[in-house]
Amino acid sequence: MSGAQINAFVRRVCRGRCRGSAGLRITALRSLLNYLHLEGLIPRPLAATVPSVASSRLARLPRYLEPGDVERLLAACDRRTRTGQRDFALLMLLARLGLRAGEVRSLRLDDLDWRAGELAVRGKGHRIERLPLPVDAGRAVAAYLNGGRPATAQGRTVFVRVRAPHRSLTSAAVTNVVLTAASRAGLTGVTAHRLRHTVATQMVRSGVPLPEITQVLRHRRLLTTAIYAKVDREGLRGLSRRWPGGAA
Repeated sequence: MSGAQINAFVRRVCRGRCRGSAGLRITALRSLLNYLHLEGLIPRPLAATVPSVASSRLARLPRYLEPGDVERLLAACDRRTRTGQRDFALLMLLARLGLRAGEVRSLRLDDLDWRAGELAVRGKGHRIERLPLPVDAGRAVAAYLNGGRPATAQGRTVFVRVRAPHRSLTSAAVTNVVLTAASRAGLTGVTAHRLRHTVATQMVRSGVPLPEITQVLRHRRLLTTAIYAKVDREGLRGLSRRWPGGAA
């Protein structure tokens, strides 16, 4: 058995399969080759000759909403009702600050600093970081707390169930609020994370430097934020070289 034969075998069995399915077959083949070598059934280790599946993790553009679609989503909340006040405030935090669903769910009354105009975000890895609270988002939250949050709410979380028992929302419930509002607005495929992409995209288009976007999104690495640079097509156009014999 040779490396060339293994490569030919991989190309044959992985042809037409999705990346996940092909990756499972490659992992199984490497395990088999390691076993055969350890048992002395093949003279040399061949697992390293198995090619890897091409990764396209950062190949796609982040999915985001245009500003008009964001306004349609927010307008889909009937703020005359308790549910509408809660959902509007929740969506404002997602659409203005790019919070994750779990961060909105865990937001507590004590995390709101009205005098400083800030809120504390409980993010990944149990980190607590402070962000400025936009005026329109702060007004939406204040309106919900004054007229929409039940007096019999259990615990100190900001967002709770409208129907008794008034427990805190789950991350799935936050996602469902987004999906329901999007359905009313005639939008599809809108999730809390897509609103996070939208916030980042709007900042890039406004000329906000990537390090500042990293701080708002609370990424640990600048490389994680760099994916949003791809949405700035006009900025990237100036960096591209003219193709020989054709337009840039």
